[in-house]
Amino acid sequence: MTKGFPTQEFQTRVAKAQARMVTQGLDALLLTTEPDVRYFTGYLTRFWESPCRPWFLVIPTAGDPIAVIPSIGAVLMARTWITDIRTWRAPDLDDDGVSLLADTLRQLGPRIGTPSGIQSHLRMPLDDFARLNAALPQPIGADGGIVQTLRLVKSDAEIEKIRAACQIANRAFLRTPEIARAGVPLERVYRDFQRLCLDEGADWVPYLAGSAAPGGYGDVISPADDRPLAVGDVLMLDTGLVHDGYFCDFDRNFAVGNVGAEVNIAHSTLIDATHAAFATARPGATAADLFHVMDKIVTGGAGGSDTGRYGHGLGMNLTEWPSLIPTDHTPLAKGMVLTLEPGIEIAPGMALVHEENIVISETGAEWLSKPYGHVMTRLSI
Repeated sequence: MTKGFPTQEFQTRVAKAQARMVTQGLDALLLTTEPDVRYFTGYLTRFWESPCRPWFLVIPTAGDPIAVIPSIGAVLMARTWITDIRTWRAPDLDDDGVSLLADTLRQLGPRIGTPSGIQSHLRMPLDDFARLNAALPQPIGADGGIVQTLRLVKSDAEIEKIRAACQIANRAFLRTPEIARAGVPLERVYRDFQRLCLDEGADWVPYLAGSAAPGGYGDVISPADDRPLAVGDVLMLDTGLVHDGYFCDFDRNFAVGNVGAEVNIAHSTLIDATHAAFATARPGATAADLFHVMDKIVTGGAGGSDTGRYGHGLGMNLTEWPSLIPTDHTPLAKGMVLTLEPGIEIAPGMALVHEENIVISETGAEWLSKPYGHVMTRLSI
C-alpha cells in the first residue's frame, strides 16, 4: 500500500473546514495537536513524543494552511504539501513561537477558533496561551466542533489505512499460540506480541494492554507482570498498533487449557453482543442504539458497567468520538469507523471484554477486524 495520501486528499479536508469556518464566522483555525496537524498536512513524525516544543498549524478561511513550527521540523514539513512554513529556533525560554504565531493570526483576522470540546486538548503551555491571547485583538474561541466533525467521517483512503492496520493485527493474533502457553510470564507475552505485530507490518505498537487470570480478569489496563500463565487462565490481549499513522484497536481472549463453562458462556455472549451491534450499525442509527443492543444481551438492559462504554470511534487516535454510551446520540454515517467493545461480569470483580472494529457503509456495516468465533483459541499447557 502507498504511504501517505495524495495532495488532493488534504486539499479536500481543508476546503471542507473552510466552508464550515465561513458559516461560523471564523477567520482562522489554530491547531496544536499531532493528529489535527497531521490530518490537514500529512506531517508524520514520532518527534511529538518530546513535549518541550509546541507546534502550530493555522488554517485561514481562504488559501493553504500555514505551519508555525520549530525550525528542527522545517525540512520534514517541506516534504508535505505545505509551502508557507514559518519557524523559530526552539526551545526559546523567552518567546517559544508566541510572537510569530500572534503575528500570523493577526494577519488573518480577529475571530480565531481552536478545538475545545470533549476529547480535545491544548498542546502548548497555558502561560503561553495566555500571552498569545493578550497579543490578539480578541481571545481565541472554540472551533464549533469543525475538526471533530470532519475527522468523525473517514475518507475511503483513510479507511484503507485502518483496514491494513486491522489485517496486521489479525495476523499477529493468529500467531499468538507461538508465544503464549502455560508457564510463560505475561510480561514476556507482551514483549513477544509486540514483536509479532512489528513482524507482520506494524510501524509501531503504542498501545498493548490485557490481563491473564483464572475465571476472567479484574481489569484490562494494568501493565504486564511476571506471573506465568497457568492452566485455567484467560489471556486477553488488546492491541492498538499503527500503520501509516492510523490505528486498529481490538482484542482477543485465549484459553490456557480448560477455563470452565462459565467463562466459555460469557465469551460466547460477548460474541453475540458484537454481532447484534454489527447488525444494528447503519446510517441513521446512533451510538446509543449500539450501546443498548449490546447491553440488552450482556446485562439484560441494566445500563452497562463501570467501564463506562461499549466502544468508541477509531482512526488517527486510538480512541476518537463518539462513545457508545446511553447518552451519546451521535448519528452514524457512512465512513465512520467504530469499535464494538462489550464487557460482561462473570463474578464479582471478574469480567471478560471483547472488541471488534467496523466501518459504517451505505446500507449497514463492514468488519475491519476478522470477527472472532464463539470458541476461544486454546493455548498449549
